[in-house]
Amino acid sequence: MRSLLWSLWSCAALLLSDVLATYHLRAGDPQLIAAQSYAQTRNNGRPPARNLNPSKTDSQCRSRPMDLVFIIDSSRSVRPGEFEKVKTFLAHMVDTLDVGSEGTRVAVVNYASTVKIEFLLKHHFNKPDLKKAISRIEPLAAGTMTGLAIKTAMNEAFTEQSGARPRSKNISKVAIIVTDGRPQDQVEEVSAAARASGIEIYAVGVDRADMRSLQQMASIPLEDHVFYVETYGVIEKLTAKFRETLCEAKAELVEDPCKCEARLAFQKQTQVALQQLTAKLADVSGRIERLENMVGRV
Repeated sequence: MRSLLWSLWSCAALLLSDVLATYHLRAGDPQLIAAQSYAQTRNNGRPPARNLNPSKTDSQCRSRPMDLVFIIDSSRSVRPGEFEKVKTFLAHMVDTLDVGSEGTRVAVVNYASTVKIEFLLKHHFNKPDLKKAISRIEPLAAGTMTGLAIKTAMNEAFTEQSGARPRSKNISKVAIIVTDGRPQDQVEEVSAAARASGIEIYAVGVDRADMRSLQQMASIPLEDHVFYVETYGVIEKLTAKFRETLCEAKAELVEDPCKCEARLAFQKQTQVALQQLTAKLADVSGRIERLENMVGRV
């Protein structure tokens, strides 16, 4: 009898150690800590709810400080006149921002089959200089390596060496991609990596742009991060849309729960941990039941 009771106690101790080990492993997993941290960062750093009240004027609403990188397609399909309209769109976007070293910093990544960083976040801290730099951008004229452009922006344009503020300052990092075609390389994985690094991605499609690719690139919710216009001739209409999106509206913030990749990954890993723990509980419960039956027969 004593040996059976000792066996029961050993099973209970085993169960307790398994629970503690499982909890310790999952709670201390650096990936899960990073996932929780990033999910919280994205939840806190999301743009305010859009205020579509036409009575609001620019003087009542200013853009939140950002490290903003435009990623613009200048492949062969973008005609010279159309590319000029893209540059006009960028200039009008600059007009809506609070540009400055302590406000919004702007960079431009130009791409086709190659990628060219036209200027970095650390180069221009006032609107006139920014708009002059934009006016000097020339199209590259071949290919559509969108994935390479996103990777270049993540690894080179959004670094502290290039003028991005350190993570401790909690400055939003935003990329706005403008394209009229289908990427000739993979965009899904590199876009997920960029989003996981803390970059909020808006995708603007024009004319022949591939909607699926836009959705793969953009942050969620997609309805707030994917835009489409039929021609470059009307792309300037998006300036007002982005002003609403990037505005520090004073209206009450109503936000959906975060559905970002990091939180989903954390949920999946937690589910796996619970499944493993459930299996261990079932195994130990079976042992205890068998031992109780043996005690009963004795």
